[in-house]
Amino acid sequence: MSQARTPIATAARTGGLPGNTLWGGGIALVVVIAVAFGWRSNLVPEPLMEVLGYVSSSFLLDGALTAVEIAALAMVGGVILGLGLALMRLSRLPLLPGTAWFYIWFIRGTPLILQLVFLYDALPVVGIRLDSFTTAVVGFMLNEAAFSAEIIRGGILSVDRKQSLAAASFGMGPFLTLRRIILPQAMRAILPGMANQTISMIKGTSIASVIFVNELTFRSQQIVGQNFKFFTVFAAAGIIYLVLTSAVAVAQFYLEKYYSLEASKKLRAGSAPAGGAAPASASSAPTTSPSAWMDSLQTGRSEDSASDLPFVVCRNLQKSYGDKEILRGIDLSVQRGEVVVLMGPSGSGKSTLLRLVNHLEQLDWGEITVDGKYVGYETQIGGGLKPARNVAKARAEARIGMVFQHFNLFDHLTALENVMEAPIHVYGETTEKMRVLAMNLLRMVGLANHADHLPHRLSGGQQQRVAIARALAISPRLMLFDEPTSALDPELVGEVLAVIRRLAEAGMTMIVVTHEVRFAREVADRVVFMDDGLIVEQGPPEEVLDHPKQERTQRFLRMVEQQAS
Repeated sequence: MSQARTPIATAARTGGLPGNTLWGGGIALVVVIAVAFGWRSNLVPEPLMEVLGYVSSSFLLDGALTAVEIAALAMVGGVILGLGLALMRLSRLPLLPGTAWFYIWFIRGTPLILQLVFLYDALPVVGIRLDSFTTAVVGFMLNEAAFSAEIIRGGILSVDRKQSLAAASFGMGPFLTLRRIILPQAMRAILPGMANQTISMIKGTSIASVIFVNELTFRSQQIVGQNFKFFTVFAAAGIIYLVLTSAVAVAQFYLEKYYSLEASKKLRAGSAPAGGAAPASASSAPTTSPSAWMDSLQTGRSEDSASDLPFVVCRNLQKSYGDKEILRGIDLSVQRGEVVVLMGPSGSGKSTLLRLVNHLEQLDWGEITVDGKYVGYETQIGGGLKPARNVAKARAEARIGMVFQHFNLFDHLTALENVMEAPIHVYGETTEKMRVLAMNLLRMVGLANHADHLPHRLSGGQQQRVAIARALAISPRLMLFDEPTSALDPELVGEVLAVIRRLAEAGMTMIVVTHEVRFAREVADRVVFMDDGLIVEQGPPEEVLDHPKQERTQRFLRMVEQQAS
């Protein structure tokens, strides 16, 4: 017997088996095989054979099936309710967080057995009559919802908020962002806790015996009441429970493997964002010239808008966070096809200004129009603006591409999938069309050979170039760059700036926040210097950068030159 176990133990130590995760399943499998083939030899002691006989008893197995049915139904309902409670706790709407917290506090603070007894005795009083099985399912479901809510909430909070911000910038609504971006990443944190809850649920169904549910433990008690073989019968019940919980542990292992960022490249390459075929390789996608590529992306001017009017207009923008004023009356306009570079010290309001343009932040005062239209605002009766009901749709219709300082790629999607995500799920483009366009975009930023790589397998410069391709995939009319090179090593800055320079040459309207003086001098049509929430100075690059008029601008440029040297 020891010789037979040696290969399995060796495999577990060397990684052939998922360690302790499958040991329980292996033991349970041996037990099942022993019963199935009726090993009745002298190698198996008679007391053990008696235990195995009860394990194969249809009376106990029927009880086990009842326990599984209760646990499965309660877990499904509990997770659904728990997701709702988690979202209520994270909501900014009045009353919802407090209501969810009270429910969770009450359910977690009272024993489950009392909850079951209360439901069993109280529901008939109010005219609701349920059988024991249904009462058990409802009771376990309501109890599980409270625990699942906190597990799910913790998983959602574990995902970087920048992921939601990036999704919002492409016009993804809250529920689409939750389904496509947040939950797939949160699953890595959610799965261990949910697996523990499932195992506890299967074992905890024994509590249902207090309301006379004919499950495994209750049936074991019935047998013991007749033959008084406590150890034998309950040992058999324990083995059945072990088999059931081991199955959950094995499922947990493979689910965690599926959602892991270290999932095999073959698996990632074989999956398509919208259920289509595998992504096209770099060599199979049709090639296009740079000019044709840019012509297809730059939608240019609208037929019903005059080209001589400013494309972006900001009037008297004011924004505060608490008592701190960030913007204090900004007036700025950007012409169609113009490249405006925003420069200034940290905290001067540059990034906030970009987020206001795309309505990632709400204005306190003032107004912004893009191509003559408000982005996510509507005029209210009596004058003034109020946020539109569907801000996500307004962002999508504005077609504003945004590239963030820290890339904000979707960590669970490959480079190709990142580029395809918004066009398919926000704009309704077909998978086949977007795969071709996405490959062309990756080719143009020099990353066609990295299409199937997850973001954590790419360098900083490569991630930022994927972020640019992702923003261009929605055919933007305006591009916003929020310090696209500040998080990069110096040797990676050039490759990102080269892509932005090509966009400028193609006539893309852009607002770029950067401290790269040389880049601003070469690419910008106008440089705007900001400090303390105000525009201090603006004009052509040669005027602002080489001959600044304001002392604050001069001091900032001297500091930048010293840091560069």
